[in-house]
Amino acid sequence: MTGRQKIAYQGEPGANSHIACRDVYPDFEAVPFQTFEECFTALEDGTVGLAMIPVENSTAGRVADIHHLLPNSSVHIIGEYFLPIRHQLVGLPRATMDDLKTVHSHPQALAQCRNAIRALGLTAVPAADTAGSAREVAEWDDVTKAAVASRLAAEEYGLRVLKADLEDEEHNTTRFLILSNERLRAAAGVGPIVTTFVFKVRNMPAALYKAMGGFATNGINMTKLESCMVSGNFVATQFLADIEGSPEDPAVERAFSELGFFADYRILGVYRASRFRERYGPATERA
Repeated sequence: MTGRQKIAYQGEPGANSHIACRDVYPDFEAVPFQTFEECFTALEDGTVGLAMIPVENSTAGRVADIHHLLPNSSVHIIGEYFLPIRHQLVGLPRATMDDLKTVHSHPQALAQCRNAIRALGLTAVPAADTAGSAREVAEWDDVTKAAVASRLAAEEYGLRVLKADLEDEEHNTTRFLILSNERLRAAAGVGPIVTTFVFKVRNMPAALYKAMGGFATNGINMTKLESCMVSGNFVATQFLADIEGSPEDPAVERAFSELGFFADYRILGVYRASRFRERYGPATERA
């Protein structure tokens, strides 16, 4: 790739995904896209070299669509980043708290501030993203409307923070995956490793139990296991999983070998664990 390298994110300038891009890749050009699908397409066709995609939040849970997009794409996970999220209630510079009637933002942001919004007596209105909501509040020029967004978004669109740190939980943190169209895998032994993979169990009794057995007997810690429906089929389920360790580790290799007897699987990424995980267990370290 020639010139300044580019990293895609979903949303508009000032979105939390934009902040994550600046934190991890300050020398890259952060390129906004309206949807996650557009981010994946831009990565696959080489328009950008990387993408910063949110997958889950400690308050509101997993981010919709990502668990369907990841397994069906050709991209690779090369890293993770945990961003503590501090939501601000932003409005027009002349607006007061008494003026407000509605608050606009991405459904995830609204969910992370549900109790605070209820306590303020405001009506939550879902929108495409946090920064886009801030831009719209500025364009509407209506003192009754506010947005849940970042301080960066408030600065970007000339708004004022009316109430700071609106999130319901202090631990409010979003996990991002860093995606690449290149198959870059962390080498075993460089530090704590996370391996992410998808698998679909065969239609047979106790298939999931048997598929997971190899990880248990080989002492592999599985830190995530989530299911999603496959192509609207109520009897076919695909699973997304994270484990600690590299496929180069003998124990992990044995576990995957056993998994192959009961499921079809594909490894999506092998990457260094973020040091943010240290606070949740001894086996990980901060990136």
